[in-house]
Amino acid sequence: MELKIKRLNENAIIPKRATEGSAGMDLYACITEEKSISPGEILLIPTGIAIELPSAEYVAYIFARSGLAIKHGITLANSVGVIDSDYRGEVCIGLCNVGNKTYTVTPNERIAQMVISPVSLMPAVEAEELSDTERGSGGFGSTGKN
Repeated sequence: MELKIKRLNENAIIPKRATEGSAGMDLYACITEEKSISPGEILLIPTGIAIELPSAEYVAYIFARSGLAIKHGITLANSVGVIDSDYRGEVCIGLCNVGNKTYTVTPNERIAQMVISPVSLMPAVEAEELSDTERGSGGFGSTGKN
């Protein structure tokens, strides 16, 4: 199987893994001039590419780059992006500045990472009852602090 990538802009950089063991492929800002993101601001950055997943049994997840998030407070506006198998439009990245300083995105900068993963397509069925478990409906820290 393969992930097909179409360059929509001649300046687009095809995603690639930084190392052989990297799960994610770096996505690059396909912009011709710097763009600043002020604290609290959201900015949509194009990548200049579209993708074709091999089947409906795969999804592309878009995650923040840890270095941008930890060092500069630049993360994704929607936490995790989901690219469905039937989407053929441009992959764009909604960046959000949760830091306290303006950050400048430069042309061809690595701005996010894309992970391809299998997805279960099980049907949803309405049920009168759900099975009991030891945890039950306990959530939001109900299993302890550690």
